[in-house]
Amino acid sequence: MGNNNPVLVIGEVRSGEISAITGELLAAAQSLQGGNEGVLLSLRSSGIDDVGQKVTGLAVQKVYVTVDPLLDEYHNIDAHLTVVEKLISEVQPRVVLFGGTLLGRDAGPRIAFRLKAGFAQDCVTLRFDENSGELIAERPVYGGASMARVAVVTSQAIATIRPGIFDPLPSAVDSDVETIQYPVDLGSGSPGVKLINQVRDQVEGQRLEDADIVVAGGRGFGGPEPFEDLESLARLLGGAMGASRAACDAGWLSHAHQIGLTGKSISANLYLTFAISGASQHMAGVSAVKNIVAVNKDENANIFNDSRFGVIGDWGKVLPAFTEKVRELLGS
Repeated sequence: MGNNNPVLVIGEVRSGEISAITGELLAAAQSLQGGNEGVLLSLRSSGIDDVGQKVTGLAVQKVYVTVDPLLDEYHNIDAHLTVVEKLISEVQPRVVLFGGTLLGRDAGPRIAFRLKAGFAQDCVTLRFDENSGELIAERPVYGGASMARVAVVTSQAIATIRPGIFDPLPSAVDSDVETIQYPVDLGSGSPGVKLINQVRDQVEGQRLEDADIVVAGGRGFGGPEPFEDLESLARLLGGAMGASRAACDAGWLSHAHQIGLTGKSISANLYLTFAISGASQHMAGVSAVKNIVAVNKDENANIFNDSRFGVIGDWGKVLPAFTEKVRELLGS
């Protein structure tokens, strides 16, 4: 596969809107290509109204749009694979990028097997080797305690990108995006998997993945009550509230708030933690955070190794004092 072959992004559509992970994938694709040139995007759904307006300014050269009701839900994986495999055979991409989502984790390995292509999953960095041209990726292993560097030695590479790692690029108003209608006959048969019921966690305020400021508490809180005070601080700062896995496993908060390897990955500008020790699985979810500020009474807590600022102290004293100071500064 030559260096001039494109990078194909397998975007996702939810409720008629282009999902956030699509923007992150496009940022990853641009980092490989050095710009929009040669970055292609596949969008598949029945509810892509005004697609021309929605893709305006995206960091992409061409968008292939496939409209079919069978593509509305990720669980009809065979329908998505039919579209993706056909498109890959026509555009011959050098790399195909999926999000580390329900769709991507299911479809990525399958399409790699069908194409006999190398597959790298849960990637946090991507680059091409200058000499061999192979795709080099890094991914967390051993619960996030270490990073593995892998090389895809096949001419075509398939990869899934961990959500929250790449910042979506800002839209360019004058970006010239070519939109191509890409119909594919998916047949009239029923999908092999039927969705019986779907339950969504109701989380108020900003999503953790989108928040610029995140405050979080851990096992050291000792119970659910302190999270009420933490939520007040999050509201004051205009941010989102998260928690460690231990706090969520204890039932103090729903797992929709969990940050870490088995939870959400965040890329906030500020991550303010209280009573979180910084276990490797937790830190794997905050690798893209710009500034970590940690409060912990254990001066040897692992989280201090990655913190820009640290406070060695009792969260029970620091949290109310800090919240009061924020109120004072905001005049609220």
